[in-house]
Amino acid sequence: MKRTLAVVFLFVFSIVAISTSAQVNPYKDGTPGVTGYRSEVLAEVMIQEDKFTRLAEAIPAEKYTWRPAPDVRSFAEVFLHVCAANYNLYKLVGTPPPAGFDVKGFEKSTTDKTKIIATLKDSFAHAKRAITAMPDADLDKSLDWFGGKNTERGILLFIVRHAAEHLGQSIAYARVIGIIPPWTEDMQKKAAEKKDAPAKGKP
Repeated sequence: MKRTLAVVFLFVFSIVAISTSAQVNPYKDGTPGVTGYRSEVLAEVMIQEDKFTRLAEAIPAEKYTWRPAPDVRSFAEVFLHVCAANYNLYKLVGTPPPAGFDVKGFEKSTTDKTKIIATLKDSFAHAKRAITAMPDADLDKSLDWFGGKNTERGILLFIVRHAAEHLGQSIAYARVIGIIPPWTEDMQKKAAEKKDAPAKGKP
């Protein structure tokens, strides 16, 4: 029995170690092939992808239809709203949505956890391709925007800000239903390990 528990412990520990070491850190690892302002935007998008995906994985499937009030988006709708923006908004900087994509009603198209997580990953892959494909020379191009003007540089900033707003919304939702964001759990575990570790040079 003890041997079985030891094997299980080692398996679980190795999974935790792998997932912790695999955390995205573009500020350290860089954004190969992309430099300058686009690199800075891409770094933020990569962090957002990691956090959205990990949070979506942490939310129980039966909570995907949960919403804090009748007139606001559910978990599923928030996640799909972000996906829709990833697919739709990058057309403004030169990358059209995937064939067959219809933004109308997209955020209400499914409540299936597995499908939504797959869609999050695919939509962020679309976003990263769009940023990578965009020429630096286009950043200062001007276009009509909400009755005024904006540049493609500003559009990228808007898209990142939009996703950040909904990431904060999703984190607040998670906290309300008792889910600690996975990256916060990571920090808490590291702090606990550091506290419990013997002082250097002491047994």
